[in-house]
This record gives sequence, C-alpha cells and structure tokens, in this order.
Amino acid sequence: MEKGNPMMLNMPSAIVPGALLLVSACSLALLACCAPDAGNDPQAEKAAIKEVIHNSIGWATDKDTDLLYRSVAQDAGFFIFHPDSRSTISGFEAFRAMVEKVFMNDAFKATGFEIRDLKITLSTSGTTAWFSAILDDHGEWDGKPSSWTDTRWTGVLEKRDNRWVIVQMHFSFASDLMNAEK
Repeated sequence: MEKGNPMMLNMPSAIVPGALLLVSACSLALLACCAPDAGNDPQAEKAAIKEVIHNSIGWATDKDTDLLYRSVAQDAGFFIFHPDSRSTISGFEAFRAMVEKVFMNDAFKATGFEIRDLKITLSTSGTTAWFSAILDDHGEWDGKPSSWTDTRWTGVLEKRDNRWVIVQMHFSFASDLMNAEK
C-alpha cells in the first residue's frame, strides 16, 4: 500500500462501520418481527375471543356447522375432555364425526344456552388465550329435554392466520353439586 495515496483504503476499517450498521439494522428488524404486536388492543382481542367462544356453542341453534368449524382448530391437535370418559375427542376429524352423528341428527334440537362468569386471559405474546366459564346448554333429544347445567367449561385458543380458534376444551361438573342432586 502506498503511503499518502488517498485512493488506497484500508479495507477492513472501511467495511467494519457499514457491516456494524447492517448487523444492527437486521437485529432490530428481527426483534420487531418476533415481538408481540403492540398495536393489538387487548379489549378488542378479548371481544373477538368471546365471539368465538359463543359461536362454538351457539352454532347449534341453527345447526350452522360452518360457524362451528370456523371456531375450532381443524387439525389433529384439537382436543376436548367431556365429563364422561367415553366422549373424549382427539383431532378435528373425530370431532366432525361426532357433530354429524349427534348434533346434526334430526333427533337433536338446541333450545338455548347461557355462558356465565366468562373469564378470558390473553397471553403476553398475544397469540394464545385461555378461558373459564359456567355453561348452561339446553336441548332436546326426540322431544325430551337434555341439558348440561352449571357445567364448568375451560379452553385454550390460538390466534392463527389473524383469527382466534379454540384448540382445547374441557367440560366438567362439580362433584359436590352432583352429589347434592342425588
């Protein structure tokens, strides 16, 4: 390298500042992509979640399976614990088969429902939520009343493709209340 020639650059010293700037910019972009969306309004997210929860039960009044299926994850990971051990659902296809066999049967008619004490928690990331509620779900089978009353209902939702879907649910009855009815 010739001394005194301004055209001759010390390459490492010329590249380092630009490379550091590029690394810093890429790091900031990566952090922005992975960070939770600060623009999401938690109250709006909870309202959307509440609507999905209501749709997952309310669909039965009109037997609107499109509404139901939009409310749940349509994959093998979808899971429901029912109060009895025989009715556990694992996977969307098993769920769809149960819906067709039971709820779409002409013998079944939904007559109403009420969701009480609904509590929704949104994760820090804003992509997962969980809920708990007390459910009264009323219907008829061959004209005879069939209801779940004071049912404890919990579930987990994920935000997928910018919409909330239920990925897991659990229904149960408080044993002390069941024993009191006997």
